[in-house]
Order: sequence, then structure tokens, then C-alpha cells
Amino acid sequence: MSMKRTGGSTAGAGGIESIVPEENTLGIVVGRAGRAVVGTARRLTRPGSPHRASLGTTFLGFGAAVVVGLRSVYGLTEFLGSWASYPQPIIALLAWIVLLASFAAVIVTERVVGDRLPTWMFVIFLAGLAAAVALDLTATWSFSDLGGHATAAAVAGMGMLLVVGLRARAQVIWATAALAAVLVVAIFLGTPITADNWGDQVYLIAGAVLPAVFGIAVVEGFREMVQTELDRSLVQSTVSAPRFAVGMLASEELARLDLAAEELLDGVAEGRTRLPLSPRSASVAASLATELRLHLIEGRRETWLYHAVSESELLGRAVTLIDKSGLAGLLDAGQRDGLLSAAWLLVNDTTKAAARSLTIEIGPVVGGAAAAVAGKISVPIVLTSAGVPRNRVDPSIWDALGRVGRYSDSTQDSSLRVDIDCLVDNPAEH
Repeated sequence: MSMKRTGGSTAGAGGIESIVPEENTLGIVVGRAGRAVVGTARRLTRPGSPHRASLGTTFLGFGAAVVVGLRSVYGLTEFLGSWASYPQPIIALLAWIVLLASFAAVIVTERVVGDRLPTWMFVIFLAGLAAAVALDLTATWSFSDLGGHATAAAVAGMGMLLVVGLRARAQVIWATAALAAVLVVAIFLGTPITADNWGDQVYLIAGAVLPAVFGIAVVEGFREMVQTELDRSLVQSTVSAPRFAVGMLASEELARLDLAAEELLDGVAEGRTRLPLSPRSASVAASLATELRLHLIEGRRETWLYHAVSESELLGRAVTLIDKSGLAGLLDAGQRDGLLSAAWLLVNDTTKAAARSLTIEIGPVVGGAAAAVAGKISVPIVLTSAGVPRNRVDPSIWDALGRVGRYSDSTQDSSLRVDIDCLVDNPAEH
């Protein structure tokens, strides 16, 4: 069963022939199979490291500090209001002093060293939390109701929010799990569970675990959003690129080759490298010349869309490009932006259970009566996206496709197919 839809603008037909390679000298392959990501690009797009906060997580850290501060004020007020009932209030007070000192130490260290938390400070912070929990459990053990009387121990878990943006996710999870295990064992050993106090015990454990869990989810989601937007901003620069050009990664490689060639020539000019060249120097020079020629050839065969796909962390994993004639280079800036936006929206809304994939096939151009339309030709573009139900397509995708050209869509076997007639300038007349 299939459904049809049409929209967009008018189209014609024509033909152009050239060849786009399946792989460049940097080892970037267009398509899902065999795709290799350059190490430099992966390092540029890798989300936050264990030792440095990611872009913007400083503001999340400030919000976490405010939340922890408010929770600490509430817990401390609750403790002071119950001071008279504590058999050993001084021990509970020491627990609060150690806890607040640990919080303050983390905040000050983060500001002083520059939005990061050294390992030694993280160890001290965890030791402070452990000491505060141990003191608070000692002070409240005789109540036989830890959930109803432990205050500093309840706030200790909230303190993990201070480090979720500064340390590796696994470290925060393990520390939180250890705290939860200690509290569970303490409740099991020291608190007889009854219908009246079981809610307090659950609240104590949940208060120690859930803040870190929510904090990790927020920080990881924020990092992913920032990296995705940065990736799209990088790819968006290809919209105004020439029809055929080297990409950003290839430009970096060309700069390296150019520097190596200059050093070799400078050595010959100043007499550091003797002539005739030694076999080793001659081999280096030949390799440089070969790589430079290959890059010059690639620069005249790879289109903007090839670079947009191969240099994007998101599109590179999900998009397969078939453009043997390099027809994508004929699209104007508005059509490029529409095609890129549609591709981005089709693969960006991805779930873990069913990852989406997109195949973009451009051409070949078929000649015919519609080919001569006031200096225009029609370039056929076919978008096939797997795992995209028709009723889940974002409406903005149709608007983006309308900027490319006249289109029709159909669905079959959980795959969405969009056929576009893209009207472009005839290169033979320019």
C-alpha cells in the first residue's frame, strides 16, 4: 500500500556527465558501509571530556549550585529545628560542617582552575561526602528511623549535582550508587520498616539517587544538543561553496602538505638539502607531489553535498549519497539549503530502537522535450528514508523540500520515498 503527495515548483530535464569518487585520499567514504571518520573531526565533535566542562555547562553548573544551596538550607533548617531531640547533636553538626565545606571547596576550585575539577579535588569531595554521611548516620542511629531523622546524609546525594558537568558520567554514577548502597544497608540494619516510616526511607534513598540521575540526563542532553547544532552550523557553510571544491578537512590536509613542500624547497634553496636528492628525500618529494595532485583532482570532482555528508558527524553516520555526475553542484543556495535542511530533519529525530537512515540519489538527467525550459534543466533527486512513518514526518520537511523543487512522496514498507524535480540553470549556457 502506498500514498502520494505532490508539492513544490515546476521542473524540466537535461544532462551533465562527470564522476564523483567513492573515496578521497583522506579515507572518507560516502555511504553507511565502510564509512571512516577522520580522527581530527571526531576529536572536534566529541562531547565533554572527564576533565573539562563542555560548552555551556558552566551555566548548568551555576543552576545546580543554586539548587544544592536551597536544598542545604532546607535540610540545615530541619536539623536545627530538631536539635533538642538529638542525643548527639554535636556529631550531626559536624556532619553538616563537613558537608558544606565539601560543597564550598568544589565550587571554589571549579572557579579558580577554570570550569573543571581535578581528580585530587574530586577524591577529596567524595571523602567529604562519605565523612558527612558517616557522622550523620552515627548521630541518628539511635532513632531507629534514618529516613525520618538523617538530614546531612539526605543532602549528600544532592551534592553530586555539583560535579555532573565536571567529571565523567561513569564516575558520578559509581559514586551515587555507592552512596545509595550505604544508605540501603544502613536502613536495613538500623531501621525496622513499618507502615508509618517506610515512606521516609524511600524518600531518603530517592533523594540521594535521583538528583544525580536527573543531572546526568540534563547535562548529556544539553551536550548532545550543542554538538548537534555545532555540527549543523559547520555543514551549513557548504551551502555557499562552489560547485566543486575541497572540503574543510581536505583544506587542513592541503595546508599540511603545503608546509611540508615549503620546508623541502627551503632546505634545497638554503643548501641544507643537497642535490641530487637522496633516495629518502626523493621519495618524500614524490609522495607530496602525488598527494597534492590527487587533492587538486578531488577539488574538481567533489560537490558541496559530498563534503556536507562526509564531514558531518550526524549525516556521515546516516546518509548514503549517490551522485555519480556531480549534479548536486548545480543547485543554487536556496535549493541547497532546502535539501540539506530536509536531510537533517529526516535523520536527526532518531530513537535508539529504530535508527533512521537516508539515501540521497541525484540524477541521472534524462533528456526529453522538457529539457529546454529557458536555459534550465531538471535534475531528478530521490530521497529514501528508512524508519520514518509518513505520519511522523515533520511539516517543516515539506517546506524545505518545496524550496528544492516540485516533489511527490510515497510510503511503502516503513520507508518514505520523495521524488523531486529540481529546476537548475543549464551549465552549458553559463
